[in-house]
Amino acid sequence: MIPPILRVALILTLPGLGSGCVGLAIGGAAAGGVAAVEERSLGTQIDDRTLYLKVNDKLLAQSGELFRKVNVEVNEGRVLLTGNVPKPEDRVSAADLSWQVMGVKEVLNELVVTDRSELKDYPRDAWITTQLKTKLLADTKVLQINYSIETINGVVYLIGIAQSQEELDHVVNHARNVAGVQRVVSYVRLKDDPKRRGA
Repeated sequence: MIPPILRVALILTLPGLGSGCVGLAIGGAAAGGVAAVEERSLGTQIDDRTLYLKVNDKLLAQSGELFRKVNVEVNEGRVLLTGNVPKPEDRVSAADLSWQVMGVKEVLNELVVTDRSELKDYPRDAWITTQLKTKLLADTKVLQINYSIETINGVVYLIGIAQSQEELDHVVNHARNVAGVQRVVSYVRLKDDPKRRGA
């Protein structure tokens, strides 16, 4: 069991925390209104970041290894779990812990049970994600800020909000055409999807 103070310190070192939602909204507005194109309201962005921190805290409180192996993305209260875990019970435990966080609306469990070395796959997966993000940034038909991307074992996972089916098709097509991608799994919702009401 990891002491609470150490858990807080570890969670604060999570990648991307420095560029969190509040910083994005303030810095983005100053840099030309980037936050204005983000489909989630500022309140929803803050709620999602809070859920992200709480889910990670639950994982870390359970096990340092589980915290290290599970990637968490949150979009409109929907929690996407990706990564490689060694045992089936780890997969179940990560989902159960996510559901324990108040405010979580859905848990998308894409954890893979495998004993493969993640060190071997990590550089390739990171390169796939980088290439895809670069393609989306260069595509004027895509608002890249509305998408989160994770690549695990050559599988690209997308979550976010698309302006239209055409935009989503562009994103998926870009993902499929990155070298090394095995398949693409999309949890992206359309901007006008009725399921988003109240998000």
